Amino acid sequence: MSKIILSKSFINNSVKLALNEDLYPAGDITSNLIKKSSIKKFKIIANQNGIIGGIEFAKSTFKIFDNKIQFLMRKKDGSQIKRGQVIATIKGDSKNILICERVALNFLSHISGIASHTNKFVKRIKGNCKICCTRKTIPNLRVLQKYAVKLGGGTNHRFNLSDEYLIKDNHIASSDLKSLVQKAIKNKKGRKITVEVDNLKQLKSILGFKFNTVLFDNMNIKSLREGVKLAKKYYETEASGNITLKNVRSVSRTGVDRISVGSVTHSAPAMDFKLEI
Repeated sequence: MSKIILSKSFINNSVKLALNEDLYPAGDITSNLIKKSSIKKFKIIANQNGIIGGIEFAKSTFKIFDNKIQFLMRKKDGSQIKRGQVIATIKGDSKNILICERVALNFLSHISGIASHTNKFVKRIKGNCKICCTRKTIPNLRVLQKYAVKLGGGTNHRFNLSDEYLIKDNHIASSDLKSLVQKAIKNKKGRKITVEVDNLKQLKSILGFKFNTVLFDNMNIKSLREGVKLAKKYYETEASGNITLKNVRSVSRTGVDRISVGSVTHSAPAMDFKLEI
C-alpha cells in the first residue's frame, strides 16, 4: 500500500501553493495599507477541545513568507488540547504575520478537525476493531486528510486505486461476482483483495476463495453479526455504509475487524483556532 510521507519538501510545496492561492496577483492589499510595522508577539489559541494536527504546516507558512519570523511550538501533532490552550507563539513583523494568518490557521483547522472527528469514532468502538478512512477525500488533499486520520487514532485504507483490489457492487453489477474474484486472485501479484457483499447469499457463494477481506456494506446488525461469524474463519472482516457516532459502537460489537467511515474525511468539521496579540 502507498505510504503517506510528510517530508519537509511536501509540506513546503503545499504551503507555497496555499500562499499563492491567497496572495496572487497583488498580495494582501489590505495589510499593504499599513505603512510601517513593528515586531510583535502573537499566540495561536485553541477555541475548542480536540486533537491538534498541522503544526508543521503552520510553522512553514510563516517561515516561507518571512524567515525572520520566530515560531515556537507549544504542542505536537497528535496531542490532546483543550479550549484556551496556547498552541504556538509567533514573534516577528506584525504585518507579515497578519498576511500569513489565515493560511496557517486553515491548515491547523482542517487537519485538527479530521483528527478530532476520527478520535471520536475511535473512542466509541469496542474490542480490537479499527476505524478506517476511505477515498472520500477532497481532491489533491488526500495525503493531508489521511495523515490527519492517523493522528486521531484511525487506520488508513488503500490510498489509491492501484493499492489493492476492491470489488464493489457496481463491479459485480457490471460482471459476475465469482469470476471477478477468481480473476483478482489470478492477477493479484502480492496485492490484497477485498470483496464487498450486500447480503449473506453473496458471501456464501465465495466462501473459501483465497482473498483477504470481506466488506459488509449497509448490513443491519443482525445480518452483520451472522456474516462475521461465517467469514472470520477465512477472512478479515470490515463494515461500511452509513456509519455514525450513534451506531458505530453497535457495529463494533458484532466482532467485525474494522469499520470504514467516509465522514471522517468528507464531513469532519474544522477545528476553531484564533491568532491573538
